[in-house]
Amino acid sequence: MTEANETVPDEPPTDAVSELQRSPRVDRLKQLPPTEARVAMRRLASAGREVTELMSSSRATTEWLERAAERLEEAAAILRGQPQGSSYEGIAELANAGALLAQRRQMMEAGDPEAWASFDFSPFIGLANPMSPPMVLDYEGDHVVCDVTFGAAYEGPPSCVHGGYVAAAFDEVLGAAQSLSGAQGMTASLRVDYRSPTPLHEPLRIEGWLDRREGRKIWVRGAMYAGDRLTAEAEGLFIAFDPEKFLALLEQRAEMADRRT
Repeated sequence: MTEANETVPDEPPTDAVSELQRSPRVDRLKQLPPTEARVAMRRLASAGREVTELMSSSRATTEWLERAAERLEEAAAILRGQPQGSSYEGIAELANAGALLAQRRQMMEAGDPEAWASFDFSPFIGLANPMSPPMVLDYEGDHVVCDVTFGAAYEGPPSCVHGGYVAAAFDEVLGAAQSLSGAQGMTASLRVDYRSPTPLHEPLRIEGWLDRREGRKIWVRGAMYAGDRLTAEAEGLFIAFDPEKFLALLEQRAEMADRRT
């Protein structure tokens, strides 16, 4: 049953995705301005991503491994000597979390792209996070689509992507697809059916689409392909949340960051 005064279509729209249905994680990352700091951070993350990939498959001699370790220790020492904290929210410069919350609210209401800078640090789509593959999200009709290639660092079974990363990739894509309902929600449950091995070092395509919505409950489905071969399917349940509660989570995060500085 739908909530009072709420009309929900039986099927998702088949035409272009409206502004109300678009996911911030699909659009906002592309809209972040290329500031000098962001370009430098993305360069650093790209280098870290390459090092991680090479470390996962290197057959270098002990001598060269020790040399590489020394260089990485030098890089860590450089970063360790710099201010720490969530730079994309400016926590270190704010006196309290309340000010942070008010500032972020104003940025979102004003359409400031920097309000969504956290997406650049996502472990799956972020270009400023060395853990990110990264996944590239877009729309095709009423589907969210994703292109991604997982390297050696994500290996589970020999030459295959670890099942945990497959599930996490679905969570990212379905998390964007649930916005097609016209609401934003958080994951309540996720079920993945593994149909065939998901290969490393090969382009993968993930698709996500809205199944149905009942009140605050949003069901979405997805599929992963290696070429024409289906490797996995997923179904997720998301619960639409009150924006005020999400901002409260941001406030809690700020308080944790303040205690670390």
